[in-house]
Amino acid sequence: MPARVGTIYRDASFYVDVGSGELKPKYFLVLAAPERGDIVFRLLTSRYAGLRQEDPPCYHGQPYAGFYLGVLGGELGTKSWLDLRRLPDLDRWDFARHEEERRIRRIMEIPIRLLRLAMACAAAADDTTSAQEQLIRDALSALAS
Repeated sequence: MPARVGTIYRDASFYVDVGSGELKPKYFLVLAAPERGDIVFRLLTSRYAGLRQEDPPCYHGQPYAGFYLGVLGGELGTKSWLDLRRLPDLDRWDFARHEEERRIRRIMEIPIRLLRLAMACAAAADDTTSAQEQLIRDALSALAS
């Protein structure tokens, strides 16, 4: 199934723990998934919750630029933020293969109102490339229609 904007996924093997060498999971939110081209996404985090901005939810400052998503429920039962640090886009063919292999699985869709705010915040973030910004804004525009 193709990646869907507004959906949170869990990648069971997103990064390698440098201490143990173990593959570790990460959650991410799809911000743009054009029919042709790569997927724009940002990671979710609950790390440093006491130091992160909650109100207003969109924060572009230092040290932790992010968008406060709140407590989403289910597997995401703690406060979560969209981490606005730069990430390379995700190859859509790799996404499809990893989903087929069950390395990546769908967790939930976030409410449309929250999604729109998160997308606008991510599009305006310092670490978002101009190409990513355009894709996010195009996807945001498509949500409005």
